[in-house]
Amino acid sequence: MENYTAKEIQDYLSRCNYEEFIKLKEQLKNETRKSVLNLIEKTEKRLNDSKKQYQEYEKRSYYEKQLLSKGIQYIAGVDEVGRGPLAGPVYAAAVILNPDVEILGIKDSKKLTQHQREILSDEIKKKCFAYSIGYATPDEIDRFNILNATKLAMKRAIYGLTVCPEHLLIDALKLDISISQTSIIKGDDKSNSIGAASIVAKVARDKFMDEMSYMYPEYQFNKNKGYGTKEHINAIKEYGICEIHRKTFLKNIL
Repeated sequence: MENYTAKEIQDYLSRCNYEEFIKLKEQLKNETRKSVLNLIEKTEKRLNDSKKQYQEYEKRSYYEKQLLSKGIQYIAGVDEVGRGPLAGPVYAAAVILNPDVEILGIKDSKKLTQHQREILSDEIKKKCFAYSIGYATPDEIDRFNILNATKLAMKRAIYGLTVCPEHLLIDALKLDISISQTSIIKGDDKSNSIGAASIVAKVARDKFMDEMSYMYPEYQFNKNKGYGTKEHINAIKEYGICEIHRKTFLKNIL
């Protein structure tokens, strides 16, 4: 390998796995070319990151593997986003992952950047068995309270699936629904299925709030997503509320 050009080594490193890289690194232990040494360093970091992501993915597959071992194949992860904002719907998603297809990088959507969420959301939608998004409107939140509206959004997401789930993995809540289920506290960081649902729901809700910012620019929904930032609260005091504000959340502001 020492007789290979830096470009040839780069091409090999771009497609080698971890075991192949370790062998190559040993072969290049006397390498002095700075460009090649930089390639080795970058590749090692990339492969170590991938290895860590794989280990995390395996760890978060615990609940799914337990169910799969019992012959349950279609497992839907269910999660919500947007319980706390002063404006906008509460969104939920239900996702049935394909257990034979790994999607590395899944975790609680709040721990990902917007760009990471958008990339993962697209990948999840392409590779999963089925996904569905549901929501409850601000009016429904005001009428039923946020907890019941959240459950309503979750049910709508589940009922919208094109594949009937055999079991539900739900973040923190239990639903009055005739499908067996497991409620997991902080499930979006403990289950790949729930984490996938949190990502899909978050991206969908953020997109909706971005669209609402064009209709109601004074509230800057594209920046705050409906949450009670100082600027948002000041805008409410100056302009009043709009159609997507949750009136029951604003009693201490108005």
